[in-house]
Amino acid sequence: MNQSGPAVEVTKDRNGILQAVLRNPRGASARVSLYGGQVLSWRTDRGEELLFASTKAIFKPPYAVRGGIPICFPQFGQRGSLEQHGFARNRIWIIDDNPPPLHPNDPSDKAYTDLLLKPSEDDLKIWPNSFEFRLRVSLTADGNLSLMSRIRNINYKPFSFSIAYLTYFSISDISEVRVEGLETLDYLDNLCQRERFTEQGDALTFESEVDRIYLGSRDTIAIFDHERKRTFLIQKQGLPDGFGIHGKRNRKPWLILGMKNIRRCFVSMEQQLKNQSP
Repeated sequence: MNQSGPAVEVTKDRNGILQAVLRNPRGASARVSLYGGQVLSWRTDRGEELLFASTKAIFKPPYAVRGGIPICFPQFGQRGSLEQHGFARNRIWIIDDNPPPLHPNDPSDKAYTDLLLKPSEDDLKIWPNSFEFRLRVSLTADGNLSLMSRIRNINYKPFSFSIAYLTYFSISDISEVRVEGLETLDYLDNLCQRERFTEQGDALTFESEVDRIYLGSRDTIAIFDHERKRTFLIQKQGLPDGFGIHGKRNRKPWLILGMKNIRRCFVSMEQQLKNQSP
């Protein structure tokens, strides 16, 4: 089941659920669970965790795991008849032992794994659309994390869906964080009954709770954590519809940033996360 030599190891968590652990030659790592196809950990070559996970998270069905990078599909939020954020994050995925090769331009030292999700009979009862969801999680030699999703329509009957990567970043103190790349964009404020506003500042900071959906977001967003002297760069392709952000104070500060896309039939999209720290 090892797809990329020694850089990928398949293990079981404490609940017996399979997970793929990706490592690069410098010691950076990423861990993705087959429960939900969810990246649960992303660590630097110094062992620093870059993703937040709640201490109260339950890592087994039927509970959604709060933390890491949940995959929201085929519904984002509560905008539909399904459970919040859809059912993909509550299903057991499988590892594809014979995935398509990397693109010729991709570096050969990239560690990656492909996960697959197909609807069960019960899924088809609540959402009657046949699909194959392929998720490729990659870790580069530089420690960058990439998620690429491809949703294929199995029976060619058109259907609509939404998808989001709902990423929980671990940060020091949210008052020391700013987000750039959102200036002049319109957004829907979930704390004001989704009223529409326009971002006026050059950077978004967090003096109080923020819960927004930015419309038509740019392909690169930067998160600056001044206390840790760390910068996250979020780069995306094929996710044009929106960029959600939710941040607030608690005992373990976190910042959620989600990118969503709405498409029909077939879609390919990618999110790449880069950590830049001294």
